[in-house]
Formats: sequence, C-alpha cells, structure tokens
Amino acid sequence: MRKFTRFILCVAVMAAGLGVVYVILYEPSRTAHPRRGIDVSHHQKEIDWRKVARDDVAFAFIKASEGGDYRDTRFAANWREAQAAGLKVGAYHFFTFCRPGRDQAKNFLDALGRDKGSLPAALDLEFGGNCATKPEPSAIRAEIDSFLALVEQQTGRPVILYVTPEFWDAYKGILPRRPLWVRSLFRRPDDGQWSVWQYHDAGSVDGIVGRVDLNVIRDMEVLTR
Repeated sequence: MRKFTRFILCVAVMAAGLGVVYVILYEPSRTAHPRRGIDVSHHQKEIDWRKVARDDVAFAFIKASEGGDYRDTRFAANWREAQAAGLKVGAYHFFTFCRPGRDQAKNFLDALGRDKGSLPAALDLEFGGNCATKPEPSAIRAEIDSFLALVEQQTGRPVILYVTPEFWDAYKGILPRRPLWVRSLFRRPDDGQWSVWQYHDAGSVDGIVGRVDLNVIRDMEVLTR
C-alpha cells in the first residue's frame, strides 16, 4: 500500500509539473496567429523596445489613462519608443465604474494627444481593480456609450472593447457591437468574433524585466485601416 501511495504521489507531482510547464510555455499556433503582441503599463517599468521588437513582437497596446483623472506615468515614453522600434501601437483606457464616461473619455483623449496610433483605441472593461459598486446593465451601457461617442468622434475609428470572462458573462447582453479583445488564458476563445486574444498574463519577452501579457491579433490589416 505504501509503494502504491508513493507511486500516486509521484504521478501527481509529475502531472503538476507538466501543468506548470504548459502554462509557462503556452502559445497559440504561430501559423494560425503569426502576429504576436503585448499590452503594458507602468507596471513593466522601463522597457527596451528595440529588444522587444527583435523578439518577434509586432504590436503593443499601451495604457494611457484610468478613470477621470489618472494618467499612466510611462505612457508617453512607451508610446514614443515602441513606435520608434517599429511596432504597431494602440492606447488603452481602464474604465472605472465610479466616474462618468464622458469625463473618462476626456482624460483619455488628453493623455493620447494628437498621435492616435496605428491601432484603434481600446477600452479596458473588467471588475478587477475597479470600484466596488457593480452598475446595473442600463447604467453602465450609458456610460460606455458616452465614452465611445467622444473617443470615436476624435479618433475616427471604432474603439476595441477589452473584456474579461467575468465582465463578458455579466454584461455581454448590453455591450455595444465593437471589435472585441478577449481575455482567455491558455485556451482559444469560444466566441469566434474576437479581433484580439489575450492568451497569457505572465509571458516573457526580451526587453522587459518580469512578466507581461501576451496577445495575438486575428487580422492586423483590418484593425490598421
């Protein structure tokens, strides 16, 4: 019995180890999804964007702002240096539940400035790190619409909606029709309508110390028109 128990424990440890390796090394098929990208904020600190570009990274979504008044401290440097390294770039805003959508749009556009980037702007919709209040569907739709109206008027392009599984489950019935940036870690999203897929939240890329989110784009040409 003791030998059998030890055998079961060894098998369990090996399976756990293989699971960790799978998570660390996971990557979608490069044949099906040849354009790999990252999304970053000040949490990645100083980035060597030329090394990033040489590590087969084609695009980056860069945090510009959050809520009604916060500006990411690394946005300007990341925006400038990523483009200089040859990456396609898009700016994103973290949407909070406790500020009006119009105020958040103004904050984002002020942070973005005249250079709108080569990728559309993105709106980060999630519960993590957000205000405690969970808005009613009609209320959050109204604030999202206010944000989109102002930002799309200024940028001239549809905004991409970044959604976590929890946010999607709670509000998918009321979200406006826009390109979707879907968070689905280590597995292909079920919904075939996604435009960007965030597949890893602890990836490794040359030029960045520590972990970074990894993404693929379904059709770069469509998003960069």
